[in-house]
Amino acid sequence: MKFLVIVVFLLTYLTIVLFNRKVNPLISVFTGVGVILLSGSLGIRDAFLSINFNVLGVFLGTMILSGLFIYSDVPGFLAAKLVGRSKNVGIALLYMCLLSSFISSFTENIATVLIVAPIAFEVAKKLKANPIPFLIGIAISSNLQGSATMIGDSPSIILAMSHRMNFMDFFWMKGRPGIAFAVEIGAVFSFLVLYLLFRRYKQGVQKMDQVKIKTWVPTMLMALMIVSLAISSFIPQKPYYSIALICLFFGAIGLLWYKIFPKQGFSFRKNIDWRTFFFLIGVFILIGALSHVGVIEDIAHFISGVTGGNIFLTFTLIVWISVLCSAFIDNIPYVIAMIPVANILALNMGARPELFLFGLLIGATLGGNITPIGASANIVSVGMLRERGYKVSFGEFLKIGLPFTLAAVISAYLFLWFTWR
Repeated sequence: MKFLVIVVFLLTYLTIVLFNRKVNPLISVFTGVGVILLSGSLGIRDAFLSINFNVLGVFLGTMILSGLFIYSDVPGFLAAKLVGRSKNVGIALLYMCLLSSFISSFTENIATVLIVAPIAFEVAKKLKANPIPFLIGIAISSNLQGSATMIGDSPSIILAMSHRMNFMDFFWMKGRPGIAFAVEIGAVFSFLVLYLLFRRYKQGVQKMDQVKIKTWVPTMLMALMIVSLAISSFIPQKPYYSIALICLFFGAIGLLWYKIFPKQGFSFRKNIDWRTFFFLIGVFILIGALSHVGVIEDIAHFISGVTGGNIFLTFTLIVWISVLCSAFIDNIPYVIAMIPVANILALNMGARPELFLFGLLIGATLGGNITPIGASANIVSVGMLRERGYKVSFGEFLKIGLPFTLAAVISAYLFLWFTWR
C-alpha cells in the first residue's frame, strides 16, 4: 500500500507540473484520489477526515471579499493616486509593487494580480513603457507579502488552521516576533533590489485619469473581518471552526449586500477561484493517504538522518529545499505535505516547531518567485502578458525574480533562526 500511494502521488504531481497546460490539474488530482480510494489505501471516512474544512472556509470567505474588493475600484483608485505621485517610471514601478504587497497581505495573490495588473497595463501604455517588468514586479511582490498574515495566501491559511494559529500569532507568538516580522525584513531587502533593478527607467510620468470608487462597502467589510479575526485571537478556548466562520460570515454579508443592491461586474461563479478550492480538497486527501501509510514519518526520519539531528542544519535544509522545490512546483500541495514532516522533526529533535514551520512557509512562498511557473500569481501575470502579445522568457523572469528572492529569503532566514532557535 505504501509503494502504491507513493507512486500515485508522484505520478499525480508530475502530471500537474509537466502537463498543467494540457491536462486540467483537477482531473489529475482527483484521478489520483480515485485510485487511492479504489485500492483501499485510504477509506472514505479517513479521506473525509483528512480534508481541512477550516482552510476551505477561510479561503472561500476571503475570496468572496477579494472579488467584491476588485469590483469596488478602490485598488484602482489607490494605484492612480500612487502613480500620480511618481517622479518617473522606475518610481511608478516601485509604487505598483508596494500596492501589490499591501493588497496581498489581505487577499489571495491571484486576486492581487487581477486587481493591480489592469492598472499597470494602463500606466505602461500611457508611459509607452514595456509592461513586462510591471507585471513581474506585481506578481513577486504579491507572493512575498502573502505569507505576512493569516489570510494573505493559501499556504498561510493552511499553516494557521493546521496549528490553530490565530490572526495575531503571525505578528506575535509565544512572546516572540511572528513570521510577519521576517516577511517585512525580507521585504526591505527585496525592495532595495527592485529599486536597483528599476532605477534605469527614468522616463517621465504622465498624469493618469482618476478612478471613481463605486462603493466603500467591500473595503469596510474586509476591514471588519480583519478586526474580528484580531479580536478573536484573544478569546480563550474558542471553537475550532471560529476563524472559518468569521471569514464565511463576512463573505456571506458581502454576497447579501450585492444581491440586495444588484450591480454588474461581480459573479460568484466567475470571481471565485473554484479550481483552487477543489484542488485543495484533492490534495488534502492525497497527503492524508501519505500520512495514513507512514510515508510522512519516513521522510522526517530521512531528513533527520541526513542532518544528524542538528537543528540548524535541519532548519537550513527545510528552508532551502522549500525554495528550490517551490521554484518549479505549486507550493500548496508541498506545504500540506511538509507541515507534518516539520512537526515530527521538531518533536524528535526537541526544537521549537515554529522555527521549522515558519522556515517552511518562507521558503515555499518566496521560492516561487524565481521562475514564471513557481507560483499561481506568476502564471497569471505571464498569461496576461501573453494575451497582449508580450512573451516572457524564463531568463527574463529570472533576472528579476532570483535576486528578489535571494534578498528576501536570506534576510528572513537569518531573522527566524536568531529569533526562534
